[in-house]
Amino acid sequence: MNRSERIHKTLTDAFTPEHLDVVDDSHKHAGHAGARPEGETHYTVTISSPAFEGMSRVAIQRAVMATLQPEFESGLHALSIKASS
Repeated sequence: MNRSERIHKTLTDAFTPEHLDVVDDSHKHAGHAGARPEGETHYTVTISSPAFEGMSRVAIQRAVMATLQPEFESGLHALSIKASS
Protein backbone atom coordinates (compact mmCIF):
# COMPACT_ATOMS: atom_id res chain seq x y z
CA MET A 1 0.00 0.00 0.00
CA ASN A 2 1.51 3.36 -0.98
CA ARG A 3 1.36 6.51 1.16
CA SER A 4 -1.68 7.93 -0.68
CA GLU A 5 -3.63 4.75 0.01
CA ARG A 6 -2.51 4.70 3.66
CA ILE A 7 -3.53 8.34 4.15
CA HIS A 8 -6.92 7.63 2.56
CA LYS A 9 -7.51 4.56 4.74
CA THR A 10 -6.34 6.25 7.94
CA LEU A 11 -8.56 9.30 7.43
CA THR A 12 -11.53 7.16 6.39
CA ASP A 13 -11.19 4.99 9.49
CA ALA A 14 -10.81 8.01 11.79
CA PHE A 15 -13.40 10.43 10.41
CA THR A 16 -15.83 8.51 8.13
CA PRO A 17 -15.76 11.35 5.60
CA GLU A 18 -18.52 12.16 3.15
CA HIS A 19 -15.82 13.31 0.73
CA LEU A 20 -12.10 12.57 0.72
CA ASP A 21 -9.51 13.32 -1.93
CA VAL A 22 -5.79 12.65 -1.43
CA VAL A 23 -3.40 14.14 -4.01
CA ASP A 24 0.35 13.51 -4.14
CA ASP A 25 1.93 16.88 -4.92
CA SER A 26 5.51 15.68 -4.46
CA HIS A 27 6.47 16.30 -8.08
CA LYS A 28 5.77 20.02 -7.56
CA HIS A 29 8.38 20.16 -4.78
CA ALA A 30 11.35 18.40 -6.38
CA GLY A 31 14.53 19.94 -5.06
CA HIS A 32 12.79 21.62 -2.11
CA ALA A 33 13.46 20.84 1.53
CA GLY A 34 11.97 17.52 2.57
CA ALA A 35 11.47 16.30 -0.99
CA ARG A 36 12.80 12.87 -1.90
CA PRO A 37 13.50 11.58 -5.41
CA GLU A 38 10.97 8.76 -4.94
CA GLY A 39 8.22 11.24 -3.97
CA GLU A 40 5.45 10.58 -1.45
CA THR A 41 6.47 13.60 0.67
CA HIS A 42 3.99 16.39 -0.14
CA TYR A 43 0.20 15.93 -0.22
CA THR A 44 -3.06 17.84 -0.42
CA VAL A 45 -6.05 16.38 1.41
CA THR A 46 -9.59 17.60 0.82
CA ILE A 47 -11.95 16.15 3.40
CA SER A 48 -15.53 16.73 4.50
CA SER A 49 -16.85 14.91 7.55
CA PRO A 50 -19.68 15.27 10.06
CA ALA A 51 -17.02 14.40 12.67
CA PHE A 52 -15.74 17.97 12.28
CA GLU A 53 -19.07 19.57 13.20
CA GLY A 54 -18.57 22.31 15.77
CA MET A 55 -14.78 22.21 15.49
CA SER A 56 -12.72 25.26 14.55
CA ARG A 57 -10.56 25.17 11.44
CA VAL A 58 -7.47 24.90 13.64
CA ALA A 59 -8.95 22.03 15.67
CA ILE A 60 -9.81 20.13 12.50
CA GLN A 61 -6.30 20.60 11.11
CA ARG A 62 -4.78 19.46 14.40
CA ALA A 63 -7.01 16.37 14.43
CA VAL A 64 -6.04 15.45 10.87
CA MET A 65 -2.33 16.06 11.55
CA ALA A 66 -2.43 14.00 14.76
CA THR A 67 -4.17 11.15 12.97
CA LEU A 68 -1.46 11.14 10.30
CA GLN A 69 1.47 11.44 12.74
CA PRO A 70 2.84 7.98 11.83
CA GLU A 71 3.09 9.13 8.20
CA PHE A 72 5.06 12.21 9.25
CA GLU A 73 7.37 9.97 11.25
CA SER A 74 7.99 7.84 8.15
CA GLY A 75 8.73 10.56 5.59
CA LEU A 76 5.63 12.68 4.95
CA HIS A 77 7.02 16.21 4.90
CA ALA A 78 4.12 18.55 4.10
CA LEU A 79 0.35 18.33 4.13
CA SER A 80 -2.12 20.90 2.82
CA ILE A 81 -5.55 20.36 4.39
CA LYS A 82 -8.83 21.62 2.97
CA ALA A 83 -11.47 20.52 5.45
CA SER A 84 -15.14 21.11 6.22
CA SER A 85 -17.92 19.56 8.26
